[in-house]
Amino acid sequence: MIQRTTLDNGIRVLSEKVPGCHSVSLGIWVNNGSRHEPAELNGISHFIEHLLFKGTERRSAQAVAREIDSVGAHLNGFTSREFSCYFVKILAEKLPMAVNLLGELLCHPRFDLDDIEKERRVILQEIAMIEDNPEESLHDQFAHTFWAGHPLGMPVTGTRATVAAVDREQMLNFMGERYVGENLCVVAAGGLEHAELVALAAKSLGDISGPCCNLHDLAPVVKRHIKVAFRDLEQTYICLGVEGLPQNHKDRYGVFLLNTILGGNMSSRLFQKVREELGLVYSVYSYHHNHSDTGAFIVSAGTSADDASLVVRSILSEMSRLRSTAVSSDELQSAKDYLKGSMLLSMESMDNRMTRLAKNEIFLRNAGICLAESGAMIDAVTIDLVQYLAETLFVNDTLNLQVVGRVNRTDFPDVDLQFS
Repeated sequence: MIQRTTLDNGIRVLSEKVPGCHSVSLGIWVNNGSRHEPAELNGISHFIEHLLFKGTERRSAQAVAREIDSVGAHLNGFTSREFSCYFVKILAEKLPMAVNLLGELLCHPRFDLDDIEKERRVILQEIAMIEDNPEESLHDQFAHTFWAGHPLGMPVTGTRATVAAVDREQMLNFMGERYVGENLCVVAAGGLEHAELVALAAKSLGDISGPCCNLHDLAPVVKRHIKVAFRDLEQTYICLGVEGLPQNHKDRYGVFLLNTILGGNMSSRLFQKVREELGLVYSVYSYHHNHSDTGAFIVSAGTSADDASLVVRSILSEMSRLRSTAVSSDELQSAKDYLKGSMLLSMESMDNRMTRLAKNEIFLRNAGICLAESGAMIDAVTIDLVQYLAETLFVNDTLNLQVVGRVNRTDFPDVDLQFS
């Protein structure tokens, strides 16, 4: 059963009680990510996330770690382009401890100057680690080009220059503007009572101010870009994408099925064609990245430099085939069964249940969408809708290609980089 309460300061409290479960996954979600940062402060949200685990006015970082470890719990956090999350997986009987701890981390962080400098060095090492990973850095480069000139194109970690320059006062001011009641959701799933969670949240987070600053996020405009970078690597990495749909679009389930058919699993067209039939890759897959006001439909692959051009042409050929020829009823039904089965299996994890609740609330303002409703929306997708989405989304005007490896731009002539 999913329940929702709004505290006096605007914080939303959501829960799903799962009978027979002995654990609780609890998260405090903040509607704040790298897209909400000015360019000169890029990476500040991620920096703040790191620092909130460095101790509070009453607890040192070591004391926080000891307290969590003493009950076998797991504490962590992450920052994305649109939100930040601080979460705990803990025994249900220890829920009061978890809410109190997360509340203290958010409401009374130390932001010690020595800790800031230590964590600055840690984040600079994190940036270096990403740069050393060609596949991971390629996706960051792809986003930078795909969302060119828009905050969504900025890296979540920030750049070396912005991370080196941000100071304590800027962090406190930014947190004061963004970590406010209307931007916060307390979300939990597992063996809990909603009334208890509401009372605990009100006690631990009741002092947080309510109103948030009015930010008018503008949707990005996606244009065609082709970028090929030579780098002495054993593999050549490919990232190809087109503009997708926002998270709350009425046809989002159609895109989920289109993605499943194209490259979402082992029976997908890309896996069967490019890996199994042609033997050109070890890994090839597609995914649809949703945002609140836009999306990206992306295909990723790794291959040899000699085969890179052929792999790109093969990907475009399979995407073009979805545009021109309707999928069979059997193929669509198989994709529907896969999606529904994956969704049901994921609900065995309290972490996944908690995340689903949070994202439905943040993007759809409707955390109460049950699995039966989601399954019905999957079943309602038609063959015609899948083909319409392929025709609408797989277009040359928003085609972006990013390649890195022992290749040159001349290896990818424009005449080959077209949907037919």
